[in-house]
Amino acid sequence: MFHRFRGGIHPPDMKDATRHKPVEALPPPARVILPMLMHAGAPCEPVVRPDQEVFMGQLIADSKELVSAPIHSPVSGRVLAIDPYPHPNGSRVLSVIIENDGRDTPHESVHPKGSVESLTSDQLLRIVRDAGIVGMGGAAYPTHVKIAAARGKCDTVIINAAECEPYITADHRLMLEAPEEVLGGLRVLMKLLEPKRAVIAVESNKRDALDALRRTLPGKTKIELTALRTRYPQGSEKHIIKSVTGREVPPGKQPTDVKCAVFNTDTAAALHRAVTTGQPLIRRIVTVSGSAVANAKNLDVRFGTPLIDVFNATGGFREPPAKVMTGGPMMGAAQHDLSAPLVKGCNALLAFAEADVPLPGNEICIRCGRCVRVCPAHLLPIYLYMNERKNRLRELERLHLEDCVECGSCSYICPGRLHLVHSMRTGKQKLQDAKREAG
Repeated sequence: MFHRFRGGIHPPDMKDATRHKPVEALPPPARVILPMLMHAGAPCEPVVRPDQEVFMGQLIADSKELVSAPIHSPVSGRVLAIDPYPHPNGSRVLSVIIENDGRDTPHESVHPKGSVESLTSDQLLRIVRDAGIVGMGGAAYPTHVKIAAARGKCDTVIINAAECEPYITADHRLMLEAPEEVLGGLRVLMKLLEPKRAVIAVESNKRDALDALRRTLPGKTKIELTALRTRYPQGSEKHIIKSVTGREVPPGKQPTDVKCAVFNTDTAAALHRAVTTGQPLIRRIVTVSGSAVANAKNLDVRFGTPLIDVFNATGGFREPPAKVMTGGPMMGAAQHDLSAPLVKGCNALLAFAEADVPLPGNEICIRCGRCVRVCPAHLLPIYLYMNERKNRLRELERLHLEDCVECGSCSYICPGRLHLVHSMRTGKQKLQDAKREAG
């Protein structure tokens, strides 16, 4: 049964440029740049040194912190340097730079780990951790931490295959071309979490993906396939839980508080590969699109590939882009340096021509209330905006700013062109800074 969540919008999906284009493997570049921060949580520390020979899939960085994820070499070759380098988050991050020898010689650790049935839950969890798997929908939260927190606490596991942001078709193509990987990853999660219910939730504009999954399912299975109404931000964790189960995650709470756990489609595929082939997380599918892109594509890209190399693989730009983004147009991040490398949470690269970049507005609120009506988190965006501008941190807490999922619905619908999402992000940072100063 489908349940409706409050708010949301219906932007043009802009997916036609890539929805029918099969995934192409992009050969890795001559040099890969691997930042020590490719995930949410604590950065890693290098475990290799300059001039050291490395192999594809070899561990090159790790951390003793719980919320972190190890990093592996996506190629075989030689470590050129370990230096600060531009990162897609706009800063410079310590990075391991590897010269690719072009051989892709696998490390000895890359081998099948066994079947899901033959491995214990603890062994599977260790495999997930050692493979460096993170949430591939954008958050990049370490998957082994998420699984450990949900063990014994959830009765429903959901594979989030909504892919509701405009332009992005990476998960769609994955389901069409490798449905067995998505289903295999879900079986890993079912073994780890022992849920009563396991669901793959796909938006109804991807019926062919549902058909591909259905054809791959065995005759008798506990896995459900659910078609959701197309609506943004359906792919938000809390809202897909509402759509699939009817349960609402209370303010300040987590999915486990309503006995649910949600994982991205590509995350599930990575789990399957880690168990069946032993391959750690070293690549992902990326949608490259936008009005400034010469030939939009879906590409299978190794981590550490410079963003400009990914764009060049599509024929480059048809005209100089006025805006380049990693991620979707609603929740993605603008980029200023295309020498920065692709990291784990990046599912799309978009480049827009000047005509498609909105001009700055006057930032005037006309009290229309549209932002309040579309907010899927039941918040009051305009009041959060005004209080953030005046640094009223107690009011931001009282108005539950931290429940904002930064979906961008309010900014999209605002006729006054207020920078609402930017204000939400800034307000969250101010609250974090204030808590840090308070000890």
